Amino acid sequence: MKISLLRRFIVVAEELHFPRAAASLGIPLASLYTSVEKLEAEVGHPLFQPGEPTRLTKVGELLLEEARVEVAAAPAPVKNPPAPRGGKAKASKGKGRTPAVKGQPKPYKKRQGR
Repeated sequence: MKISLLRRFIVVAEELHFPRAAASLGIPLASLYTSVEKLEAEVGHPLFQPGEPTRLTKVGELLLEEARVEVAAAPAPVKNPPAPRGGKAKASKGKGRTPAVKGQPKPYKKRQGR
C-alpha cells in the first residue's frame, strides 16, 4: 500500500467528512474519492459505511490502526525544490517583434512571396 493513500485515508477517517478532508489536504474531492476507492480495491472490503453520516466499517477501523503505525514509521514526505527563477524574456511593447533571448539565434526576415 502506498503511504500517500494511507495518509489520505487517515485524514478522512479522523474528519469523517470527505469535503473537509479534501480541503485540509489541499486536493480535489474527486482525487480523494479515487484514493479511497484504490485503497478499498487493495484491501478487498469497503472502508466506509454508505449513508449520510460518514462512518468507518470494522475493516476500516482495523486499517486505521495499522495505517497510523505505518505512516508514523515512514519517512517524512519530501517537498520538491522551487523552480529556478527568471529565464524568459518579457515582450517589449510597441516594437512589433519579439525580443532576443540570450543563447538563441536572432530571428531572420523571411522573403516576401510573389
